[in-house]
Order: sequence, then structure tokens, then C-alpha cells
Amino acid sequence: MELGSREKAILALERRGFTGPGAKERAIREQLSLSPVRYYQLLNALLDDERALAHDPVTVNRLRRLRETHRSNR
Repeated sequence: MELGSREKAILALERRGFTGPGAKERAIREQLSLSPVRYYQLLNALLDDERALAHDPVTVNRLRRLRETHRSNR
């Protein structure tokens, strides 16, 4: 089973670079019609989905490493 369009859009947004404070949150609201909190909930679940890893291994592995770094710093 392939990722849905929303999941692909989340990964595509994570590949982008954002300049300035609030730019990413604004893009989340405008492009995906999601609150940032809901976006990050979906993103976190997506990082554990093997379909996401197959679709975009570079982005998913980078985000998994960041997540682990944040968890270990707590």
C-alpha cells in the first residue's frame, strides 16, 4: 500500500528549507490546512511507517536521527 497524498505532502514539506521565524508553521497551515500540533503528531507517526521510509529514505532517516537526538537530550 502506498502513502496517501497528505503523507506525501508532509514529507515534501519536511524536505524544504524555511527562512525566518514562523515560516514553516505558516506553510503547514496554508498548504496542508493543519494546525502545527496536528502536523507534528502526523509527522511523528509517519516516521515509524515503513512506507514513508520506502518513499523518501533520506528525509525519514534524517528526521528519525533528529527525533532520537531530541529524546536522548531530555
